[in-house]
Amino acid sequence: MFELIFLIAMCGYFLQTVWFILGLQKKYPNKFVEQLPNATVIVAARNEENNVLPCMEALNKLEYPDGKLEIILVDDKSTDRTGEIISSFIGDKPKFKKIITKKEIGHLKGKTNAIANAIEQAKGEIILTTDADCMVSPTWAKTLASYFKEDVAMVNGFTIQNAGTQFAGMQHLDFVYLLSVAAGTINFEKPLSCIGNNMSYRKSAYDEVGGYENLPFSVTEDFNLLFAIHNLKKYKIIYPLDRNGLVTTLPCPDFSNLYRQKKRWAVGGLKAPFLGFFIMGNGWIAHLAILLLPFFFTSAALSLFFFKLIIDFLFLFFVLNELKLISTLKYFFIFEIYFIFYVVLLPFAVLLNRKVLWKGREY
Repeated sequence: MFELIFLIAMCGYFLQTVWFILGLQKKYPNKFVEQLPNATVIVAARNEENNVLPCMEALNKLEYPDGKLEIILVDDKSTDRTGEIISSFIGDKPKFKKIITKKEIGHLKGKTNAIANAIEQAKGEIILTTDADCMVSPTWAKTLASYFKEDVAMVNGFTIQNAGTQFAGMQHLDFVYLLSVAAGTINFEKPLSCIGNNMSYRKSAYDEVGGYENLPFSVTEDFNLLFAIHNLKKYKIIYPLDRNGLVTTLPCPDFSNLYRQKKRWAVGGLKAPFLGFFIMGNGWIAHLAILLLPFFFTSAALSLFFFKLIIDFLFLFFVLNELKLISTLKYFFIFEIYFIFYVVLLPFAVLLNRKVLWKGREY
């Protein structure tokens, strides 16, 4: 019976991985540079004194037509030197603008409220968002903006993590894996998730759904907006596998922070459609079977375990090759150990307690 359950789970795991890859292979037309629309980059920063300067330095190097790009930095009630550092850096840079979160918009809290405050003041037709602990590539804004055809309302990009250690490397591959699943499903018009530190959307579409204040509160505001725009049933949402749209962020420094990050994402993901639970459930059964392998050991079950490793390796190889990051596959085995355990254990953490601690605030 164990072998049969494991086999069924692995067949499903293989088929859904093939489906993700087919979605990732979809190509989309780009606009020429001179056709790019006016755009606004928004970064919400709360107590980011150690990260906000490198973020702003990267933003200052963005390649975009003159006069068509503004960058709004939101000091979200920081209690450290974040606001001071922002003010000092942008003083002689007219495309930058600093605002301080003062107004509470509707029921909004934290980062979502900060972003909503900035969108109210944004002049761009396209809104691009990233985080204060991220560094965008010089081509990031023009790459995402170039995909906005008339029927496209949201374009998402890939975020990677600095990978200098085994601990950081496993997080890096985990990011690539999860965002590849998100991209593959979105490109088949079956969205499951996206990431707010590398996303863009039409301001008109944001206004059409009533803004964040018209959406239920969530600790994953990007997830909420993704589904709100998708549910309009009149626009395309796309997720190109394009290395020119890369954003780099910092890995969690320790397991405590990593746990809180994973838990926040999992709590937000509870609102996913049935397809999301089906995909996660299939993966959960496959990973649980691997953990139970020592107790139900057979040569056939061991073969299925190696089959799972091959599937994950080839999936990551395909994506990393496109992103020109093949060298990070050296972290594959530590990633697999981490991946197997957290996929099985994380649902229990969410079921026992759904409270989320994020940026010094509890939700």
